Amino acid sequence: MPVHLPVVDPPSTLRGDGARVTVHTSDVSGRFTRARRVVAVLLLAVFVLTPWLTVGGRPVLLLDLPRRSFYVLGHVFNAQDVFLVFFLVTGAAYALVAATTLLGRLWCGWACPQTIYLEMVYRPLQRLVEGTREQRLRREARGWTWARAWRRVLLWTLYLVLSSLIAHQVLAYFVPVRSVVALLREGPAQHMEAFLWAQGITLVVFFDLAWFREQTCVALCPYGRLQGVLLDPDSLVIGYDARRGEPRGKATDPDAGACVDCKRCVTVCPGGIDIRNGLQLDCITCAQCIDACDAVMDRLGRPRGLIRYDSQRGLVGEPRRWLRPRLYLYAGLGLLGLLAATLGLRRHTPFEANLLRLPGAPYTLDQGVVRNAYEIHLVNKRPERRTFTVEPAEAPGVVYVLPLRTVTLASLAQVRLPVFVEVPRAGFHGDFPVRLRVVPQGQGAEARSLTAPFLGPGR
Repeated sequence: MPVHLPVVDPPSTLRGDGARVTVHTSDVSGRFTRARRVVAVLLLAVFVLTPWLTVGGRPVLLLDLPRRSFYVLGHVFNAQDVFLVFFLVTGAAYALVAATTLLGRLWCGWACPQTIYLEMVYRPLQRLVEGTREQRLRREARGWTWARAWRRVLLWTLYLVLSSLIAHQVLAYFVPVRSVVALLREGPAQHMEAFLWAQGITLVVFFDLAWFREQTCVALCPYGRLQGVLLDPDSLVIGYDARRGEPRGKATDPDAGACVDCKRCVTVCPGGIDIRNGLQLDCITCAQCIDACDAVMDRLGRPRGLIRYDSQRGLVGEPRRWLRPRLYLYAGLGLLGLLAATLGLRRHTPFEANLLRLPGAPYTLDQGVVRNAYEIHLVNKRPERRTFTVEPAEAPGVVYVLPLRTVTLASLAQVRLPVFVEVPRAGFHGDFPVRLRVVPQGQGAEARSLTAPFLGPGR
């Protein structure tokens, strides 16, 4: 069974009295750090460029909440399609659970926006302005001096500017990006609501990445909190090989293990933990401790892997089971959700049309004529303008009055078309269905049949 080493240090970045310890990470390089930088650059490029990309002249991804219009990969949705989100989110959630059970917190260390921005943007900027970990610690030990103060003011000013840029980039996912550029040109006085949203997001990003940092993963992130129930002894984690590393001692001590207690794995950790104390909530499996330890092992001429990606079983020498029942269950539920979302997308209709009875009396009787009043609620759900024609189903003695039979709608535009149906009182022999067809123009377009009951007086 897995070995659980006792935690002898205070948890992570907290002292015994609950006070927070500021994390100053040392620089680190290695194969995993280089790979994470490549992944970070790619993901940052996707985040920045996505609002500018289009498919068929439409945004690749735009969640236009004020207009209740949503563009995803060239498809257009409105508020009536929100039910699809349930299946999509459910499938994605179970897929994430399955991936976590198999690969642990790999998402946290490699792809989470919090980690990418903090470790690949904000902390490198801090090292550029305030120097290395050792220089920052020496300045903190001397208290507030002029040199420390101006560096901190400059750094937080740059953080604020960077946070504002990120906020406007986030805004571009909810407002067309060219509109965001126009808003900036016209100034906040003309668009106060958008300005306040941008400032609010700026403050949240600044608070998170400039100050709260690793505490977000520990105290706020629900995904991090779920790790305890998602991981099992076969999940991929980063761990310390205590069998090989203990007892710790100098490199020249023949009775010591492979760990020389240099604490490089601690000083490079963005969560401030000691991975040698076993699995901890704060570990995001970023692999910086692996690169640091491997570098020390290389200098000592010892094999790498004292700290490595492995499972809890693997760290104690037991074989790892890649496939297990709970993984099948999670993967199956995830596939069901994604399948339901796919089927829903395939059945996504190009327009909505409903025949509704107008409020008020169900019918009127005027000069020997029974009249029912309806309206057609028509929504164009295609990304381009479309023209629709309303065609009544002719029936003996039934008169249709349609003030507007043809209408052209822009993408996601809607209209309510009045429809009046009249029948002579003498020819009314009981309720019957009123039938109309909404026919969209265009090759291959499918018409929609609408039905509603015609009501009148009893005999």
